[in-house]
Amino acid sequence: MLLTWIAEVAEEPLAWEPGARRVEWETNTWSLGAGDEDGQPLSAAEVVAAFEQTAAGIRERIRALGFTGVATFYVWHDGQAGQLRCSTGSVPPDELPFNGTYVVSDHLGPVVEEFLADSMPGVIAWSDLDDGESHGEQAMTEPEIAPLRVWTSSVGTPH
Repeated sequence: MLLTWIAEVAEEPLAWEPGARRVEWETNTWSLGAGDEDGQPLSAAEVVAAFEQTAAGIRERIRALGFTGVATFYVWHDGQAGQLRCSTGSVPPDELPFNGTYVVSDHLGPVVEEFLADSMPGVIAWSDLDDGESHGEQAMTEPEIAPLRVWTSSVGTPH
C-alpha cells in the first residue's frame, strides 16, 4: 500500500502559489502510514525509489505549468505520528516551513530507514516518562532533541 500511496502523491492536486506558503503547505502536504506490499515488508530501497519517481513526476507537472523558479519536494519522518510526510513548495531547501530545527539531507535512505524501524510509532515507553518529582539539576535541563532530517529534491527550474 505505501508504494501505491507514494506514487499517487505525484497525481494529487497541487497548489502553486509562490509567496503563499500556507496555501501550498495545506494543499501539498501528505501523510503516509506504514504498510506492507502484498504481505511483504518493504525495503528502504523500494521506498526511496518510489519517492524519487514521485519527485520526478512533480517536477514534470511544475514545468508543464510553465513555472520557472525555485521549488522543492521534501520528505521527513514524523516520529510522533509514525508517518512519512512529504510536501512541495515554492521555496529553497533552507526555507522550508518547519517550526523547529531541521537538517537538509541529499540521501533519503536514512529518513526511510528510521521510519521503517519505528516499531511503535507515536508511543512513548513508561520508563521514558518523568514521574513529576524533582531530580536535582537533571530535572532543570531540557532534553536534547536531534534536528529533523529532511530529504529534498529540486523540482523547479532556474530562472
